Amino acid sequence: MSGIFAKRRARLLAMKALRERYVPPEDAVSCPQCGQDSSHRAVAQNLHTCPLCGHHFPVGAYYRLGITLDHGSFRELYPKLTSQDPLSFPGYREKLENARRTTGLNEAAVTAVGTIDGRRCVAGVLDSRFLLGSMSAAVGEKLTLTIEYAERSRLPLILFSASGGARMQEGILSLMQMAKTSAALDRLDRRGLLYISVLTDPTTGGVTASFASLGDVVLAEPGALIGFAGPRVIQQTIGETLPEGFQRAEFQMEHGFVDAVVPRQQMRDTLSRLLRLHEKGGG
Repeated sequence: MSGIFAKRRARLLAMKALRERYVPPEDAVSCPQCGQDSSHRAVAQNLHTCPLCGHHFPVGAYYRLGITLDHGSFRELYPKLTSQDPLSFPGYREKLENARRTTGLNEAAVTAVGTIDGRRCVAGVLDSRFLLGSMSAAVGEKLTLTIEYAERSRLPLILFSASGGARMQEGILSLMQMAKTSAALDRLDRRGLLYISVLTDPTTGGVTASFASLGDVVLAEPGALIGFAGPRVIQQTIGETLPEGFQRAEFQMEHGFVDAVVPRQQMRDTLSRLLRLHEKGGG
């Protein structure tokens, strides 16, 4: 009889486990990495990472700043800067209007001044929902003004990158932002101020080739694609099979391009620790 009861108990436990793992289709978030479903609530509680495998989902700029800066310390900088279609590129105005309507943003970058564990800093985020976080003249101008604000205020700077690169609809005007943001960061560096660059998925193109790579400390989220050209383009160009995980954050850390890969749940504490160390160092 004991064997029968043991089998029945095992069957009940298995059914309970299945019920607990079952996610109704209307509440399911499918993970592109592990292929499993989780509830919206479970993903949100895990800072929009997969609770099963740790895959990092993209997040918006205001959410990113909300989980990084102290509650109530956020003050946005230069919120009205926006692109104006300087080259009259076909369809560009419609794309801009659609991006503004769907995201609620004026541009792909949001910058602010605030505190992390009471330490003042300047922070900026590229939002990949707005035309893939591409760098327009307005984005470059906003970032440059933000860097200069940090310089004037003698505050450390933190920038989160997520971008497909320069915005082709603005041609050379977009490419010029690479030099402009880099020059502003050079002035910040000459003042001995800390710049922390955080690379998220994806960080590519002209953003990688400019301000995203110039941090005193370069951090990355797990699995983030980081590079100039994408791996498929490189593979087609050189005609060779690329190594496993090529251009992912972990690969870039192994090869010295990234200082540390930091999960989203640990990012705020890591930034706080870096700010504290810099403060004690008299930077």
